[in-house]
Amino acid sequence: MNRASAFLCFVFRKGWNPVLDFRMETFLTVCQCMNFTRASEKLNITQPAVSQHIRFLEKHYNTKLFRYEGKKLKLTGAGEILRNASLTMKHDELSIQDEMLKADDEKELRFGATRTVGDALMGQILEEYLRKYPEAKIHMEVDNTRDLLQRLDQGEIDFALVEGFFKKSEYESQVYSVENYIAVCSPDYQFSEDPVSVENLFRERLLLRESGSGTREVLERYLNSKNLSTEDFRKVMEVGSLQTIKELTKAGCGITFLYEVAVRRELAEGVLKRIPLRDFHISHEFAFIWRRGSIYADRYRELFRRFSSAGI
Repeated sequence: MNRASAFLCFVFRKGWNPVLDFRMETFLTVCQCMNFTRASEKLNITQPAVSQHIRFLEKHYNTKLFRYEGKKLKLTGAGEILRNASLTMKHDELSIQDEMLKADDEKELRFGATRTVGDALMGQILEEYLRKYPEAKIHMEVDNTRDLLQRLDQGEIDFALVEGFFKKSEYESQVYSVENYIAVCSPDYQFSEDPVSVENLFRERLLLRESGSGTREVLERYLNSKNLSTEDFRKVMEVGSLQTIKELTKAGCGITFLYEVAVRRELAEGVLKRIPLRDFHISHEFAFIWRRGSIYADRYRELFRRFSSAGI
C-alpha cells in the first residue's frame, strides 16, 4: 500500500471526512485559544460562525467537544481525543504534501532538538550520521521543549529530541539516553553557607533557563515536590542561552542546575565543579518523540535507530 492510500485508510478509520477540513481548522483554533471570540479574530470569521462549526462537529460525532468550568472553556474527554487525532492527521498531511513536492528528491529530515541536546549531543550525532549517509538533507531547529512541541503539532518539524516533559498520550517516544541532573558552580565560588541541601543555596543567585525549558522544568518539579519554588532563591537571573549560563557560572556570577552531559567538558577541565547536595539525586530521559498515531511511525523508529547508532 502506498503512503497516500495508507493515509486515506487511516483518516477514514478515525471517522475523518475531508469535507470537514475547514471546520476542523476552526476546532483546532478554538483548542489553541480556548476562547470563541479570540478564535474568531484569529480565523477572521464571526463568532457565530465559530459556534456553528463547533456545533456541526458535535452533531457529526454525536458528542460534546467543549464544556465550561465557571467562565473557563475546557475540552471534554472526547474533545481531547479529537484534538490529538486531528493534530496528528494535520501533521501527516503536511508531510505527504512535502513528499509529493519532493517526489524526485530525497526527503529532507526536518526535526528539532532542545538546547541541551543540541549543544551537547547533536554535533557528534550529526557528524557520525553524515559519515554514514553523506547525501542526507537535514534541517534542525534548536529551541526549548515547549516551542518544539508546538512546531511538532503544527507540522513544521517531523520529530524532536527533547530533554523536557511531554504528554505520552499525545506523543510516541523512544528513550535516547538517561542523563544526570546536577548543581554546579565555579571552583572558587564563595557560598553564604555550607551547601549541604538545596535550601542552603537560596541566598545565592540562581542562573535559570527561560520558561518552557526542559532543564528548568526538572528543577521546578523537584522544588514543587519539596513545597519549594524558584522564588525562594533571593536572586534569580533568567537566561535563554545555555552557553551564557555556563559562562556566567564559570565567572562566579551565581550557581545553576544543568544536565551533567551539558557541562562534561567544563567539569573535566576544572572550570566548573559539582555542588555535592545531600538528597539531590535526579536523572531524566532524553527522548526521541513524534506525534502519536502518525502513519510515519515506522520511519521515525528507523531514524531513531540510525541516530542512536551514530550517537555516543
